[in-house]
Amino acid sequence: MAYWLMKSERETWSWDEQVEKGECGEPWTGVRNHQAKLHLKAMKKGDRAFFYHSGDERSVVGIVEVAREAYPDPTIEPDSKSKDWVVVDVVARDAFKAPVTLAAIREEPALAEMVLVKNSRLSVQPVTAAEWKRVCKMGGLKP
Repeated sequence: MAYWLMKSERETWSWDEQVEKGECGEPWTGVRNHQAKLHLKAMKKGDRAFFYHSGDERSVVGIVEVAREAYPDPTIEPDSKSKDWVVVDVVARDAFKAPVTLAAIREEPALAEMVLVKNSRLSVQPVTAAEWKRVCKMGGLKP
């Protein structure tokens, strides 16, 4: 299993909205960065990802699971010149007992090399197993 972090502004798509989708899950749409797209394409069914609220909140608030691997983004206009954008379907799994803020992640020496610390603007990014365990513990979950 691989680990990831997926970012969404609360106003665009929130953790609460993700939870409301239940086992049906929801396509992770709107990714328009080529590096993030490659990460979506690398995701496998069963992989886990941190759900991160960007914007003013800047914190990991929960965990989602990849329920369907990459397929064409259904939000792309039919006449679009770029049709290679993809989505994965994700299902909410666990809410953090306490959000883990970007500030807290930056203060944790064990997370100094985390992509979120090095490239906080990337909307979909890999997370190492050690980083996964540490952030889960910081959020009050068992890894």
